[in-house]
Amino acid sequence: MKQECYPEYPILLVDDEEAILHSFEVTLSRHGINNTIRCMESRAVMEQLRERDLDLVLLDLNMPHLSGEELLHKITEEHPELPVVIITGNDTIDSAVTCIKKGAYDYLVKPISRERLLTTVTHILTAQRLRRENTRLRENMRSEHLKHPECFTEIITSNQLMLSVFKYIEAVAPTPQPVLLTGETGTGKELVARAIHRASRRRGRFVAVNIAGLDDNMFSDTLFGHRRGAFTGADTSRSGMIDTAEGGTLFLDEIGDISPACQMKLLRLLQEREFIPLGADAPVRTDARVIVATNADIQALREGRRFREDLFFRLTTHQVQLPPLRQRLDDLPLLAPHFIEKAALTLDKKAPTPPRELISLLSTYHFPGNIRELESMIFDAISRHQSGVLSMAVFREHTRNHRDSENGPATKMPDNGDAPLIHLPGRFPTLKEADQFIMEEAMKRAQGNQRQAAVLLGISRPALNKRLKKKQEEPAPFSSHRYS
Repeated sequence: MKQECYPEYPILLVDDEEAILHSFEVTLSRHGINNTIRCMESRAVMEQLRERDLDLVLLDLNMPHLSGEELLHKITEEHPELPVVIITGNDTIDSAVTCIKKGAYDYLVKPISRERLLTTVTHILTAQRLRRENTRLRENMRSEHLKHPECFTEIITSNQLMLSVFKYIEAVAPTPQPVLLTGETGTGKELVARAIHRASRRRGRFVAVNIAGLDDNMFSDTLFGHRRGAFTGADTSRSGMIDTAEGGTLFLDEIGDISPACQMKLLRLLQEREFIPLGADAPVRTDARVIVATNADIQALREGRRFREDLFFRLTTHQVQLPPLRQRLDDLPLLAPHFIEKAALTLDKKAPTPPRELISLLSTYHFPGNIRELESMIFDAISRHQSGVLSMAVFREHTRNHRDSENGPATKMPDNGDAPLIHLPGRFPTLKEADQFIMEEAMKRAQGNQRQAAVLLGISRPALNKRLKKKQEEPAPFSSHRYS
């Protein structure tokens, strides 16, 4: 598999000594910076800049024809956003100050240590990457439409929260940096990871690995593979999943469950872009992009010292928080028919007609298992279905049982921890006003369906009907919007 180019745009190496250019090129390539262009002719530099976009220029100060100082002036004048690092054998303060004043990003004196060169270059490339990501993100957020909607066809949604997630993904997908996906179980993290892979336009494969429960050796063997004789029974060498994902994307699910030893190995993979197979003596480089996911509170794990702080910050370069289904209930009219068709096809049945009140009932449920729970619920209903309109019995049974086990949705705390169940701005309502407001809110959430509203309120349908009639006879002296 051909290695991916890094960085996104080339680094121009300008020096009239071929040995120095070769030394820079080898040093950078050994650390994954392989997108470089040599230039030994100072008079050709400006033409190179006009022909292509560049990420960085390493410019020798003393050259025939045009000096580095003259070129620096031209580059900063025509390409002010392009960083230029001056390379020189003149270790004088005056020379350094002059170059910095003329716009040089940094000033390196020969002979340059490998560490100094790599630190300078990687720092600049990181700044360039962040600048481009911010630009792409601003452009995407301003746009009403996705640039590549085909990357998200597996995800059924018209929800604005999800659309914002898609726009963010389009902005960060082209980068090689890791992405952390967080969200409750069943929110579709693997589908989103696949969308990121497609949006990245990487040529390699998408490889998904659930690493929950893997001990240190299993983790290493699964991801990095082993050499023959690495352990008892290792009669042949075997490549790991990271090799399979070369040039593509490695998706690691349940990242919050891995041991400290595995966290250290993952950190090395992300920082150095290299790993050591079991039984091997030398590290192997990789350009696979890593995406990780968890439904755990990884911030709390970090604060509790159960997750390495350096790994946490490495993983949170790009973070995507997926909303639970109860925050995107407007997707139910799309999701329910989709899963009905899917279940019917799987069970080799004719897709039944969903009852009109199905969406209304589902809209009153809090879905602790999110989209996965919705799909399972519909699959169960289709498997029991005989003919005609799809029965509501399975859905009522499921939602009733889970409401009982959760002590009802009215007592379930919202997502923001210890926040109150409702917020009452303005003056405090009387009991009569609060009673009317809650009844109105239940009818709104049930989309006018009295049966579902009665379930939400914990009363019988006749009791609700009696209250509604009384409300019509005695209109309330307040507007419900004050308590919304």
